[in-house]
Amino acid sequence: MAELKRYFLKFMDFFSDSDNPEEPFYDPSHFGAMIVLTIAGISVLFWLLWTLLVFGGGIQAKVVPFLSVVFTSRTFSDFGYIGYPYEMGVFEGWIANLVALLFFAAFSALAWYAYNKTLPPRKDN
Repeated sequence: MAELKRYFLKFMDFFSDSDNPEEPFYDPSHFGAMIVLTIAGISVLFWLLWTLLVFGGGIQAKVVPFLSVVFTSRTFSDFGYIGYPYEMGVFEGWIANLVALLFFAAFSALAWYAYNKTLPPRKDN
């Protein structure tokens, strides 16, 4: 009988309204804000990577032609460039790709700094 009473008290404790003072307090608004900020962060990261790697062929499609123009006798018109607002050929969307590359570099540097800041100091013997 004591065993059954113990199980009943555990069952009733599961549905009780009292909080354990040993556990941290979670506010539902903090949880909701965490969900919204996580979705916003994932959206920004998706935009950043899509602009860097997909928009206008991605930055990887523009590197080799740009280096060919800089280091060989080829010109921008060899790659379909006529003028900025009209026809840019291979270099279509290079401004957005470059801005995304700069944002990605800044994001990576900040993430690296935050990661190293949270690590405990190293103890070398």
